[in-house]
Amino acid sequence: MKRRVLVAVDDLFFASKIRATAEHLGVEVVFPRSLEALNEAAKDDAPALVIVDLHLQRYDPFAVARRLKADELLRETPLVGFFSHVQVELQRRAADAGFDRILPRSAFTKRLPEILQGQL
Repeated sequence: MKRRVLVAVDDLFFASKIRATAEHLGVEVVFPRSLEALNEAAKDDAPALVIVDLHLQRYDPFAVARRLKADELLRETPLVGFFSHVQVELQRRAADAGFDRILPRSAFTKRLPEILQGQL
């Protein structure tokens, strides 16, 4: 069975990079367009991992963490957030919201194959 990862990201270039890396690794990625769609996708088939851009504009990245961590069936799903290293306030907010790992964008990019394979 293919590893399934939910990804909440607005940046099309970054989404393309994640998709290409995932395809190379044989990992299925799903890009929900709303918080409700992410929640539905997670409940329909529990993902191995959820990745969230902390700069997400389409919906609240911190609400993603609160919803997943409040759900008994999904709270153990690893939740990884990434942010621009100059906005360290996002890192604190993400930790408070319940993210399991929070990485600067550069570290996230460098470790993307490991992250997608669950080796982080």
